[in-house]
Amino acid sequence: MSAVPRFAIASSVDTHAHVFERGLPMPDARRYAPEEDALLGTYLHHLDTHGLAHGVLVQPSFLGTDNSYLLQALRAQPQRLRGVAVVDESTGDEQLQALADAGVVGMRLNLIGLPLPDLNAPGWRRVLEQANTLGWHVELHLQAERLPDLLPALLAAGCRVVVDHFGRPDPALGVRDPGFGYLLQQADSGRVWVKLSAPYRTWRAADCAASGRQATAQLLQAFTAGRLLWGSDWPHTQHAGQASYPAAVRWLQDWLDDAGPLQAVLGRTAFELFRFQNDMPNQGDTP
Repeated sequence: MSAVPRFAIASSVDTHAHVFERGLPMPDARRYAPEEDALLGTYLHHLDTHGLAHGVLVQPSFLGTDNSYLLQALRAQPQRLRGVAVVDESTGDEQLQALADAGVVGMRLNLIGLPLPDLNAPGWRRVLEQANTLGWHVELHLQAERLPDLLPALLAAGCRVVVDHFGRPDPALGVRDPGFGYLLQQADSGRVWVKLSAPYRTWRAADCAASGRQATAQLLQAFTAGRLLWGSDWPHTQHAGQASYPAAVRWLQDWLDDAGPLQAVLGRTAFELFRFQNDMPNQGDTP
């Protein structure tokens, strides 16, 4: 049996995971419902086992804008965890502030299977303005081919944007997807980050190491390690048979085998974006 992979980097951060229980209230308009629980205690055990100091919990799509379970987890571990909530154009400023007070540092637009919102509508303009005031980023989850239809509006609104899961290129095209090429071109904005996470949502499990490495190389060249993040995507919803926490750690170790970029992706970049207290040792400039 192979050893459990660990990150030998101080204060590493997993920037993408979910916690939930079956039986929580869910909106009728959802893509699926979970078949297993993903409990906070189990997630914290994964962090400990794999040498990670901190985690970022992302509101899952099937819980909609009811972020109460997420907030419960954040309040249980205020130093170790941060959150990314799901809101809509009707979410009030006081509600957004309450989320921020509980440890939320970003809002997610999960648009897989959904129409694009009109971000120029008054409600969305107010929400984005308040997100900027709070210092939040906007996390964007949609197919790469749709990025040109939404990313310009977010950048025009002054938002910092985190693009999920390699930008979700077309599985048949991978890095040849024009949408992925468009994403690479956004590096010059200085306000776009990309998560190296969930390769199985684009490629077959057998191809995750090689294809993820190819995509990572192009993203690293365009964005540098200072604009890249890593997330386990635990508990790998709808893909639990193709992925695991150890696999997610090993994939990143294969994609980034240079200590400098790995340190930046796992530590410095995530610490700054997700506003963890800086307990990292001074290691000089990171490429």
